[in-house]
Amino acid sequence: MTVPAAVWLLLSGPAAAQVRDMQGEWKTVDDRSGEIRSTVRIYQAGDGLYYGKIEKMHKYADAVCDRCEGDNKNKPVLGMVIIAGMKAEGDVLKGGTVLDPESGKTYYGTIRIDRKSGKLLLRGSLDKRGLFGRTQYWIR
Repeated sequence: MTVPAAVWLLLSGPAAAQVRDMQGEWKTVDDRSGEIRSTVRIYQAGDGLYYGKIEKMHKYADAVCDRCEGDNKNKPVLGMVIIAGMKAEGDVLKGGTVLDPESGKTYYGTIRIDRKSGKLLLRGSLDKRGLFGRTQYWIR
């Protein structure tokens, strides 16, 4: 093994572990009330990209995405894929989209874990660089 390859392996280990830690179930938290709204499962699909699907609704179990467009229009929010096409880059998932079922809008997305709190930080933004948007904090 060459020195650069060894350095790469040492540096990529923690980042790969953080991406693995993102997989699994996360509870979404309402920004205003602090109430838990749903449980989303983040997973890596066969195409190597990461997705997030609503597995449980803690409130409004029968909600439909009436503001969504396309295939999600008037579909149940429960079971809906709201994170799509994310790829791992270091200790971050990015390059995909995040759907807000409440507004029906789709945003560019970035996901990482806050090392201090252990919370998942999901940033939805209007621009690919993430300058214009907001961040939600999800918990295990």
